[in-house]
Amino acid sequence: MQPGRATRSRHAASGTRSVPVPAVLTQVLETLADAKAEDIVPIDITGKSPLSDHMVIASGRSDRHVGAIADRLVTALKDHGFGVPRIEGLPHCDWVLVDTGDVVVHIFRPEVRSFYNLEKMWQVDAISGPPLS
Repeated sequence: MQPGRATRSRHAASGTRSVPVPAVLTQVLETLADAKAEDIVPIDITGKSPLSDHMVIASGRSDRHVGAIADRLVTALKDHGFGVPRIEGLPHCDWVLVDTGDVVVHIFRPEVRSFYNLEKMWQVDAISGPPLS
């Protein structure tokens, strides 16, 4: 398999067809921008996590905006043939996770996003020094 050509294999049981990850990622980024999500940060986590190849972090202005962004993203993914993603956090909408398989999207209210600071956790290289035992 060529780099950048990974297919949707992790969640194939959901009945969706194999789709190049860049197409899913592109759809996610376009939909988030159309839904007026703020501070959209895509992170390539290929090889860093067995759960996904890409992570996208975005913010909504309020809990209602976070919920609306998530709903719009789910609808766009279904409408464009990417299947139905798994969703967590919709009842409270402080932090909604949308899992497409190879792309995991985190949509936060700004204060919740700054508290968890996922960007720092996933983008910082390992601390140099002796290995921990």
